[in-house]
Amino acid sequence: MAEVKFEIIEKIGELSKSPKGWTKELNLVSWNERQAKYDIREWDPDHEKMAKGITLSREEAVKLKELLNGLDL
Repeated sequence: MAEVKFEIIEKIGELSKSPKGWTKELNLVSWNERQAKYDIREWDPDHEKMAKGITLSREEAVKLKELLNGLDL
């Protein structure tokens, strides 16, 4: 299995924290030295291990924001 390289370019915010200390976060992350994307996933306290997540381009993040703004939360 190939090693995945990542760099958290910007920590945007924490969405939640589990009892085990993992945090679900929104960050700007560069994967395998590619252009950074918006990323939502859980991270261990040291940001060495991660759970599966979702990455969004800027255009997808803008669309998601529009969709969320349209909800009655």
